[in-house]
Amino acid sequence: MHESGKVTVLGFPCNQFGAQEPGSNQEILEFATRKYQVNFPLFSKIEVNGDNAAELYQWLSRELADDDGQQPIAWNFTKFLINHQGKPVKRFHPKVTPEQIEAELTDWL
Repeated sequence: MHESGKVTVLGFPCNQFGAQEPGSNQEILEFATRKYQVNFPLFSKIEVNGDNAAELYQWLSRELADDDGQQPIAWNFTKFLINHQGKPVKRFHPKVTPEQIEAELTDWL
């Protein structure tokens, strides 16, 4: 059941970009919670590109290319907006902030 007006953020750590996530899942969780007060679900570390890319990111990349028409994830903090029917509707560049995304959410809620 869809709960109108609700957004859930999900985090998927990945160490494929400048080795920014070298720690264990527990170390990543502790760091993100301590440094950034992360309070959303943070999943186990995955790969998002290449032969070992998680199925989720294979699907997201196929469904929505970036602004340059490229499918692979270019950098950490690429964001995807999935509607309440489970369809990817928007892909955001890594430098797009949550505040910038928030301005667009009313179109989707």
